[in-house]
Amino acid sequence: MPVLEILTYPDERLRQVSSPVERFDGTLQSRIDALEQTRLAGPGAVGIAAPQVGWFERVLIVDVSGRKKTTHHGHLVLINPEISEWEGFAMGREGCLSVPDYTGNVVRAERIHLEAFDRHGNPLSFDMEGFEARAVQHELDHLDGLLFLDRLVSRRQDLFQRKVYK
Repeated sequence: MPVLEILTYPDERLRQVSSPVERFDGTLQSRIDALEQTRLAGPGAVGIAAPQVGWFERVLIVDVSGRKKTTHHGHLVLINPEISEWEGFAMGREGCLSVPDYTGNVVRAERIHLEAFDRHGNPLSFDMEGFEARAVQHELDHLDGLLFLDRLVSRRQDLFQRKVYK
């Protein structure tokens, strides 16, 4: 599978709202595999959304299992994900493959209930918290044409130049 080109800010395509997936076919499976290869090639990427590679369907991948002491559900391919409930709020630092030179403080829900489909069209339902919930919310924003830059508490105080990409 080829590693795909990541769209980077300020590319206007990152502002495009993605369409729901309607066909769970071989083309979808190939695109998911290429998206995963691209995520794995990214430095320290725990997630990636289809719009980041110019594919405007509601597909994202999140895997925070490599982070110690992080509650998680393993490697997740989420199709047409929707958050139906959220609770609590916390500020945390976020980075993004599409904004490679900066990180920023963003307020997100601490706990969410997520409904989605897996790569074969089977329904999924998760209660998530902490870093996994944050990662899913970050990637889901991409499906709606949003970047973490849009959610900064303050551009002046909460945006930081990245020193080393980890």
